[in-house]
Amino acid sequence: MSNIDNKTQTDSDANTNNNGYTPPKVWKNDKENGGKFASTNSPTAGARHEKVLPVGDAPLQLYSLNTPNGVKINILLEELAELGIKDAAYDAYKIDISEGDQFGSDFVSINPNSKIPALVDYSPNTEDGKPIAVFESGAIALYLAEKFGKFVPSAAGAQTKARAECLSWLMWQMASAPYLGGGFGHFYAYAPEPMEYPINRFTMETKRQLDVLDRHLKNSEYMCGNGEDAYNISDMVIWAWYGQLALGKLYDAAEFLQVDDYSHVQRWAQKIAERPAVKRAVELELAPIR
Repeated sequence: MSNIDNKTQTDSDANTNNNGYTPPKVWKNDKENGGKFASTNSPTAGARHEKVLPVGDAPLQLYSLNTPNGVKINILLEELAELGIKDAAYDAYKIDISEGDQFGSDFVSINPNSKIPALVDYSPNTEDGKPIAVFESGAIALYLAEKFGKFVPSAAGAQTKARAECLSWLMWQMASAPYLGGGFGHFYAYAPEPMEYPINRFTMETKRQLDVLDRHLKNSEYMCGNGEDAYNISDMVIWAWYGQLALGKLYDAAEFLQVDDYSHVQRWAQKIAERPAVKRAVELELAPIR
């Protein structure tokens, strides 16, 4: 290769690597990565310290935080309380993820992935009379909705189509929100410094997702239809992320994302925000575990 060719190749490399970083052949965790959660980030799983979690007297024990993923389950539990379902009574405890509570031994035994929320069902009618631990917010929502026969269509007869739609939107949220939270939210609000490429990349995807919702809600009061009976867990889990985002409650990013442009999402988000159970859910007081 000539000197001219070498210079051309070097210039090309510089143009595609203008931030000065080239990934090594093998990644090593040899320096702090910065950002809000740098002190708790690690490439390994498992408990890091012994910690006994409190257990109250209610049938359901919730270990969580009022982040969007936590608020999802708060809403469902408060909606069940609104219906007067006594067996859905719960105690709620705060897992402070900035302090590493999610890596305590008892919490890891409930959720080996060390993420909130996690729930333990101590109801006397559980299988073999033993407590049932449930983790992942989508799984908890579906478990509780099916347990109490509320806010999810059954799999029987004419409701099969409605159930399919509900579960489709439930899974849409579970698959989509990491782009909003771990993608857009992280790089826009929590990264140690603003970086144009990831912010642009995840902003584009977040706005595309808002457009998906806006188009769908154009002719639908709730995610799965019209009328109070159509309100279900898909609305709850999607609202916790995208409803709060549309109402300016996440990342201080309402103006940046132009959320007012999504008029159908706005109407839906405000309608759900006015529900008494939702108002209680977003302000839920979580007891400390210390």
